[in-house]
Amino acid sequence: MIALLLAPGFEETEAVVPLDILRRAGLDVVTVAVGQNPVPGAHNIAVVADMALESLNTLPDMLILPGGYPGVKHLEESPRVHALIDDMAEKQKPIAAICAAPAILARKGLLRGRRAVCFPGMEAELLAGGTVVLENEKVVADGPFLTAQAAGAALEFGFAIVSALKGADAAKELREKMYV
Repeated sequence: MIALLLAPGFEETEAVVPLDILRRAGLDVVTVAVGQNPVPGAHNIAVVADMALESLNTLPDMLILPGGYPGVKHLEESPRVHALIDDMAEKQKPIAAICAAPAILARKGLLRGRRAVCFPGMEAELLAGGTVVLENEKVVADGPFLTAQAAGAALEFGFAIVSALKGADAAKELREKMYV
């Protein structure tokens, strides 16, 4: 099971587009509310999450952190989110983060020495955490971490997750079916 965290103020495109792609690929993805449910997005699009963070009793196979403001701030303020990220990292389970969310991983020291990208203008946050920032890439995979730039990279982010979990051929086939 893949857990996609939704905190109030999440960037809708960065959550819903990858969610759609992953479910089309036949992957088991649950949306998890961090705080209130329905979860209001950064642009006033509310999403009813499948479950509350407090109900997530098993460690997911993958964790997805969308960006958006103040969504990322709410993710970072949650002790439960920190514990989940720590458990995932300890077990080397994949974590995907887009836009401002890679900064959470960098501040925890998880991206130290790894290649990553983030929302343009936030590179200093990653660099301070010892991350090798690739400014000209939309999506970067390094070890158990997959990072992406921003809302404009949401399609590529989704396909990269499919590729990581089901292989490049599955991602290519889905891309063709979706005419991307």
